[in-house]
Amino acid sequence: MPSPVMPTPRRGGGPQSPAAVSTVGLRKSYGDKTVLDGIDLHIPAGSVFALLGPNGAGKTTTVQILSTLIGADGGQAQVAGHDIAASPDGVRAAIGVTGQFSAVDGLITGEENMLLMADLHHLPRREGRRVAARLLERFDLVEAARKPAQSYSGGMKRRLDIAMTLVGDPRVIFLDEPTTGLDPRSRHNMWQIIRELVADGVTVFLTTQYLEEADELADRIAVLNGGRIVAEGTPDELKRLIPGGHVRLRFTDPSAYRSAAADLGEASRDDEALTLRIPSDGSQRELRSLLDWLDSVGVQADELTVHTPDLDDVFFALTGGSVLPNQTRETVR
Repeated sequence: MPSPVMPTPRRGGGPQSPAAVSTVGLRKSYGDKTVLDGIDLHIPAGSVFALLGPNGAGKTTTVQILSTLIGADGGQAQVAGHDIAASPDGVRAAIGVTGQFSAVDGLITGEENMLLMADLHHLPRREGRRVAARLLERFDLVEAARKPAQSYSGGMKRRLDIAMTLVGDPRVIFLDEPTTGLDPRSRHNMWQIIRELVADGVTVFLTTQYLEEADELADRIAVLNGGRIVAEGTPDELKRLIPGGHVRLRFTDPSAYRSAAADLGEASRDDEALTLRIPSDGSQRELRSLLDWLDSVGVQADELTVHTPDLDDVFFALTGGSVLPNQTRETVR
């Protein structure tokens, strides 16, 4: 397992920032298997926090503890200002949870699902109907509201699931792999919903298997592996932890390739693909300097691409995997 990476400085004033979720030394074991081995988190209010990790890393266990579904074996945690052990009812009143599997009852209509949730929150009947109607409209479910939920598409069920979560007006929402199984369009629709929730001041605690999703949405990301947080930071901060940025030059003329390889003696060669790789951090200043130098030595490549480490690289490096050369992503600049 890779050595733990110390957390990078937090944006927005560090530990003094108001926390919607905080944990210190959170622990959980099942028998002789330690699932969480001392988790420290500080999640500012009104932000998106993503918890990444391989299957079995403890992501769902963390959500279950913070949402008071199961107890911790050690450590402390507060959610929305309430201690999860001393004030579980206060935590439950302030949060919403959408799990990996939909809580929608397929045998009743979408509207009936919403009204059932309003009853569970002890809303007066008129208020419950008003809240249900408002949320059905917000999530574009008005036309389907009186159809059995089992007839909904996967994306519609997910939207209804989150709408049901919002009936109680939670200030912290736990989304445990909310887009698993959704098609790309439905996933992007869900991303927009999450952005709108945060714009309203809601804090979103997200677990996901999709690294692009975390990169797109999260203000901060933590990588959980072996029961510990092995790295934490903004997406850009995490990417800077991993070396390997480079500029790739591709040639179609073998003689031009050989000439360039001779001029660029320190570049890594791929004689079969007629490509050269030059280490680079991808910054504008370094690229400008590199291009000027290539012009000065007369190197004319047919294609230039820039690769900077992405969250896939970070994830594989920190969780003990490896990134094969044909798995890297390159972006034309």
